[in-house]
Amino acid sequence: MRPVPALYEATVRHVRVEPVRNSFAYDTYYWFVDLDDLPRPPLPLRLLAGFRAADHGPAAGGSPARSLRAAIDAYLADHGVDLEGGRVLMLAHARVLGHVFNPLTVYWCHHRDGSLSRVVAEVHNTYGQRHRYLLEVDGRGRARTDKALFVSPFNEVDGHYRISLPEPGDRLALTIALHREGRPPFTASVRGVRRPATAASLLLRALRHPLTPLVGALRIRIQGIGLHLRGLPVLPRPDGPPPRTTERKATRS
Repeated sequence: MRPVPALYEATVRHVRVEPVRNSFAYDTYYWFVDLDDLPRPPLPLRLLAGFRAADHGPAAGGSPARSLRAAIDAYLADHGVDLEGGRVLMLAHARVLGHVFNPLTVYWCHHRDGSLSRVVAEVHNTYGQRHRYLLEVDGRGRARTDKALFVSPFNEVDGHYRISLPEPGDRLALTIALHREGRPPFTASVRGVRRPATAASLLLRALRHPLTPLVGALRIRIQGIGLHLRGLPVLPRPDGPPPRTTERKATRS
């Protein structure tokens, strides 16, 4: 297993094929960290790499004092999963100058012997809501799960996701495709290259992609405005919290 922490310089791409065609991409960077050993850069750079449990998990509930590791262990225990102290690796944006937004956070949860137990895909929308999907993936990191969270104002909460979340190595390659009636109207992907998590490397990434979490959220909103101007109606957001998602094993496409 490669050492962590690490940085991934990446390109995020969204492709919509119906009811109108639209695609956009932007460059960013992610942290890949061990929840038992979160990075602490030199003091001047800590404003570029903050990790708080309150930035993840359900938007409401839970103790603010609970660590990221304790929070994910509690979530897994809620679903009958015990890692027995195994490693949990997380891919996410860090808090930068007080700002953070993670459309997708991924946790690779390992047994004590190092084998992969589960993958947790945590989705955040621009309305401040969050939802976790508990996945039992196949050997290539693939799984399928029903959609449960209202993410886009142009997509109902229906259909299912076909997900590919292999644990990153030298390269990062994640894909989430929404499927309805056998076809994918929307696909999001993240492709990246591993970089060292040194102070110099972090500073370089931050200079190349300033305020990356805030800029990513802004780009998503700008694209939404553009789609609405092209005639896509805005759907009402469902009331109440998203339903609890049960664990889904990987299925063949």
